[in-house]
Amino acid sequence: MSSEELQDTNTEERFAFKKEEHSAVRSEKGLTEEVVRLISEDKDEPEWMLDRRLRALEHWQEMPLPTDWPGQPDLTELDVEEIVPYIRPDVDKRSGADDWEDLPDEIQDTFEKLGIPDAEREALSGVGAQYESEVVYQNMQERWEEKGVVFCNMDEAVQEHEDLVKEHFMTSCVPPSDNKFAALHGAVWSGGSFVYVPEDVTVNMPVQAYFRMNSEGMGQFEHTLIIAEPGSEVHYIEGCSAPKYGTHNLHSGGVEVFVGEDAHVQYSTVQNWSKNTFNLNTKRALVESGGRMEWVSGSMGSKATMLYPCTILKGRGASANNITIAFAGEGQNIDTGAKVYHNAPDTNSTIESKSISKDGGRTNYRGLVHISEGAENASTSVECDALMFDNESTSDTMPYMEIDESKVDVAHEATVGKIGDEDVFYLQSRGLDDDDAKQMIVSGFIEPITEELPIEYAVELNRLIELEMEGSLG
Repeated sequence: MSSEELQDTNTEERFAFKKEEHSAVRSEKGLTEEVVRLISEDKDEPEWMLDRRLRALEHWQEMPLPTDWPGQPDLTELDVEEIVPYIRPDVDKRSGADDWEDLPDEIQDTFEKLGIPDAEREALSGVGAQYESEVVYQNMQERWEEKGVVFCNMDEAVQEHEDLVKEHFMTSCVPPSDNKFAALHGAVWSGGSFVYVPEDVTVNMPVQAYFRMNSEGMGQFEHTLIIAEPGSEVHYIEGCSAPKYGTHNLHSGGVEVFVGEDAHVQYSTVQNWSKNTFNLNTKRALVESGGRMEWVSGSMGSKATMLYPCTILKGRGASANNITIAFAGEGQNIDTGAKVYHNAPDTNSTIESKSISKDGGRTNYRGLVHISEGAENASTSVECDALMFDNESTSDTMPYMEIDESKVDVAHEATVGKIGDEDVFYLQSRGLDDDDAKQMIVSGFIEPITEELPIEYAVELNRLIELEMEGSLG
C-alpha cells in the first residue's frame, strides 16, 4: 500500500477491522502452572527462563489487585481467568519472517492496513511486528547491523543473546515482585523487542515495533528490553491497536531500559486499544551518570489504562523527560503519569502531562517525584494541563513529592479548564465551523507531544484524536 493509498484509507477502518483467527498453538484460559509451562515449552526456552516464569506466577498468586488508589480505574470487571494468555499464529515460532512476502496473507493484510511496510520503507531503521502473542516479522537495515546494533524479538534474544538477557531480564529494573501485573507479565510474557546499541553508536533513524491483538478475549504480554551502552543513542517507537469485541481483552506489557553513561534513549508510544481492553503496563528505565531518558506517550482507546513510566536516575548528572497525553471519552478511565527517582546529585527531570476528557470520560495524572538524601542540586519541574469538553467529564491531578534533600529546586503547576466559548467564537469568525475550531484548539493543546514524534506519527496521532472527538473509534 503506497503513501497516497494510505492517506485515502479511512483511519477508523485501519484500526477497527478483524481477522479470523488461525493459530498454531492456543493456551487454555486463565493463569496456571500448566499454561506457563506450555508457553515455555513451545518456545524451547532454557531452564532459567522457566524458573523465572514460575517464580513470577508465585508472586501473582500472592499479591492482591490494587483497589485502594484514590480515583483509580475499576478493575473488578477484569477476570484474568477468562483471558487466553497465549496464542501463537501459524508462523515460525522463534524468529518470524525475514521477508514480508513470507507472512500468511491475513497477517500481511493486517499490517499493510496499519501502514507498517510503508513506514519501514520511508522512516525507520528497523521494524518489528507482533500479531497476537508472537513477533511475526523483524527487520533491521544492514548499515546498523554492521555497527553492532541488535534489533530482534525477545524470543530470539533469549536464544541468541542469552547472557545479556539473563543478566537484565526482570532482575534489577522490573522484578516480578514490583506489582501484581508485573508478576502476571513475568509469568506469561511473549514476544516484544530486544534492542542493543554498542558504545558510542548513534542510531539516527527510529526503530519501531507494532503490536496487534486480533483475537477476542486474549491477553498480550510483550516484553521490551533496551540496552544502550555508554555514549550511544536510539529512538524506539511503539504502536498498539486492537479491534473491538464484546468481551474484555488485556494488555500487560513490560518495558526495561538500561541507559549507560552519557547515553540517550527516547521511548515513544502511540496506543490505540479498543474500548474493551484493559491496558495495564509496567515501564522503567535505569539511567547512569550523564545519561538521558525520554518517555513520550499518547494513550487513546482502552476501557481503562494504568500507565506510569518510571525513571531511576542513578548517576550524577542523569536526566529524565516525560511527556504524556491522554484522551478519555464515554466509559473510559485513563489513569496515567510518571515516576522519577533522583538518587544522585545534579540530576534533573521534567514531567509534562496533557489530558483531554469528553462525554463523561475520566482522566487522571498520577505521579511521583522522589529526591533522595544526598542528591544535592537535583531539580524537577512538573506541569499538568487538563482540557474538558463538558460538565460530565472528570479530570484529576494527583502529584506526590517526596523530598529528602534541602538543596534542590522543585516546581509544580497544574491547570484544568474547559474549551472557552470565546476561543471557539474567534475561530468561527475566521471561517471555521464548530468542530474544526475545537479540533484546532486541541491540536495546539497537544503540540508538545506531536513535535517530539517523526512527522508520520504526529499526523497519525492527530487523526486518532480527531476520531476520538467524533466518537468514531471503538
